[in-house]
Amino acid sequence: MAEHSEAQLLAIAEAFHGHGLIESIKPLGNGIVNDTYLVRTKQHRTVLQRLNTQVFTKPQLVLQNLQVLADHVDAKLNVADGHPQLSGRRWQLPRLVPTRDRQQNWHGTAAGDIWRTITYVPDSECVEVAEGPARARELGIGLGIFHQLISDLPVSALADTLEGFHITPRYLEAYRKALVQSTLQPCDATERCIRFIREREAVCDLLERAKERGELPLRPVHGDPKINNMLFDRQSGQAVALVDLDTVKPGLVHYDIGDCLRSCCNRLGEECLNPEAVDFDLELAEAILEGYLSVAADFLTEAEIRYIPDAARVISFELGLRFFSDYLGGSTYFKVERPQQNLERALVQFQLTASIESKFDQLRKLVERLAPQAQEPSRQAFRSSGR
Repeated sequence: MAEHSEAQLLAIAEAFHGHGLIESIKPLGNGIVNDTYLVRTKQHRTVLQRLNTQVFTKPQLVLQNLQVLADHVDAKLNVADGHPQLSGRRWQLPRLVPTRDRQQNWHGTAAGDIWRTITYVPDSECVEVAEGPARARELGIGLGIFHQLISDLPVSALADTLEGFHITPRYLEAYRKALVQSTLQPCDATERCIRFIREREAVCDLLERAKERGELPLRPVHGDPKINNMLFDRQSGQAVALVDLDTVKPGLVHYDIGDCLRSCCNRLGEECLNPEAVDFDLELAEAILEGYLSVAADFLTEAEIRYIPDAARVISFELGLRFFSDYLGGSTYFKVERPQQNLERALVQFQLTASIESKFDQLRKLVERLAPQAQEPSRQAFRSSGR
């Protein structure tokens, strides 16, 4: 997608805010799909985003999902006694801002781009890695709050904006096609990836088979709750919002839990240039799951809890597949700054997968220990709320 000039960005922002009110427009974050800017006006701040329509081929459905989600969460947060899981906490769901004529919640350009403006979460920050267990526990709590708030939203109310997203066997099929069609010269790193994938093909459909057997139900999910999509209060450090909601859709909670674990429990981050050093941190995993289950355990089934360790492994492997396939195809999905960046990202995720495998029994025992501790207090709080 082509870069826009300052004048073009100003004209787009004014479609939402009006003429003469914009003070500044600056790039925000380091997302690798959409283009994002922080807009400052004389009264407030908002987030301006250009939807990547190569990824989201039905942008109107993305916008529709955001509205459905916001209406549902607002209704739950605005009841007289609030939400029991948010006692003493602030929680904000970013909302779409209508255009200045209030005719719609998006702006289209002559070039065919779709732009939208979203409310800004003040006094918050995002991080690329967890500094320690306290941050990781808040990440888990934040994901638990999000899941709890939407747990009673019917999946039929949400469009599937990315068909096949997080259906791991489909990524394996896409990889096989990319491997055959790729014109890139093989190297030691690509051969290493190919070998790694071949040895683990059987794990790809583990979660999907469980879903087909009826063990794992479809629920509303975020789809991409990696650590840098959670916002934390600058003063208290508490999780206050989960952003980048374009991937909200029906799915398995394991897509979210697995992505949360894999993104947080690798202290070196996704862009590490020394993949051999990547390690799955069980201390951080314990903190995440302790926080998450303390909020979400009341609506999860025993089977859903049992498959949490598998989720961490499958989603890490899946992302490695996606990075490697994109590399083989010329890096058309994920933004890159250098030719081999997606190959480097794939190696990081595959090393993380191997680390999870080496600690799988410990992770399983961790979940078994935390789940009973979390479920009873959570259920008591749930019953006391009158639900």
